[in-house]
Amino acid sequence: MGTSLIFIVEDDLWYADLLEYNLKMNPEYEIVKFANAEDCLLNLHRRPMAITLDYSLPGLSGKDALLKINKSYPDIQVIMISGQEDITTAIDLLKEGAYDYIVKNEDAPKRLWRALTNIQENYQLKIENESLKVAVTEKYSFSSLIIGQCAPLKSVFALMQKALNNNISVSVYGETGTGKDLIAKALHYSSARGKHPFVAINVSAIPADLIESELFGHEKGAFTGAIAQRIGKFEEANKGTLFLDEISEMDLNMQSKMLRVLQEREIIRVGSNKQVKIDVRIITASNRDLASMVKAGTFRMDLYYRLMGMPISLPPLRERGSDILLLANHFVQLFCKENDMPQKTLSSDAQKKILGYRFPGNIRELKSIIELSVILSDGDTIKPDDIQIQHLNEGDNILEQELTMEEYTVKILKHFLKNYNKNAVLVADKLDISKATVYRMISKYNL
Repeated sequence: MGTSLIFIVEDDLWYADLLEYNLKMNPEYEIVKFANAEDCLLNLHRRPMAITLDYSLPGLSGKDALLKINKSYPDIQVIMISGQEDITTAIDLLKEGAYDYIVKNEDAPKRLWRALTNIQENYQLKIENESLKVAVTEKYSFSSLIIGQCAPLKSVFALMQKALNNNISVSVYGETGTGKDLIAKALHYSSARGKHPFVAINVSAIPADLIESELFGHEKGAFTGAIAQRIGKFEEANKGTLFLDEISEMDLNMQSKMLRVLQEREIIRVGSNKQVKIDVRIITASNRDLASMVKAGTFRMDLYYRLMGMPISLPPLRERGSDILLLANHFVQLFCKENDMPQKTLSSDAQKKILGYRFPGNIRELKSIIELSVILSDGDTIKPDDIQIQHLNEGDNILEQELTMEEYTVKILKHFLKNYNKNAVLVADKLDISKATVYRMISKYNL
């Protein structure tokens, strides 16, 4: 904790020395004394943490000085000190913005000490909060969060920049692992809403019968288990950003309720009739084509247009060229730093091996592979054998095998069921076949 500057404004030099003597017992206080308010005002540019201000001063009165200080520097705390034990005067000064009113008696030094201790704690907390906000903003800035120089990514940056200084909804599309959540965070913390909450929810992870309560909140007794009132994600994100990941998994009933909220800019908690106004920016993400879902009747057209706003499409890692090596080297350095390990580098052959892989899991898979390679490598160089690639995707070499049509069908179905977490509805949509066909094939081939 650094030094805290305190001004003492007191025309009674003996009393000023008394206050200074008591306050200097705290080595973190730097004390500057003034005999009149005018000299104090001329030095406000030094930004003291607090000012003790005598009520009865020659020239400019203590009250008038308080008003001037509050007008020019409202963050500076002013403690009024007076020989008058007048409750009306005290109340009047507190209403005008004084932090405290202390009467000149034997308890005055103790009261002043307590007041300054409280001010210092709040002052330090404010500094820490401001530093934290700056750190968070820097952490999620475009340049530090999104690494790459390829043309598709530069197009993404350009769109993000256009979305910063307005409240347009943003819809982020891309394969799993391309960093859709990081785009949402970068947009939030780089915008005017960055000082307010960023709230994220994965729609696919919430059961359909709980999603309404999760988003809008509920009142006590609204349903079995609702033992207390709870605010939802919309209220939690008020003034900030609500990130709805995997929005494509929201059912049609909930989609209609979402539409009403976006139109009216208000929510109603489950079990309540009271409308609650909300001011939230919406960012959505999906690895599915919502336009195709609209055509298929599984996603509302009116909600689609409400959410689309500024569409941002993230390129898969395999289409980002040399960005793959930029990211790989970044992950090497980051992992070494986080684990207090000596810095390592990728050998040229290791780099070639990385560039020769298609990364179906995108950036998330690259990060996992690189972290393991750092652990496996001996010395300060990561070699090709340290790059452990798990070929989970059978589709890459399926045509090299001589199989019957039925065997191909089974392999394709297994592949899609595995990739989409056994979600038959999603698999049917991806393969452009009916759900009944998927269920029948699962049963026939014992999948």
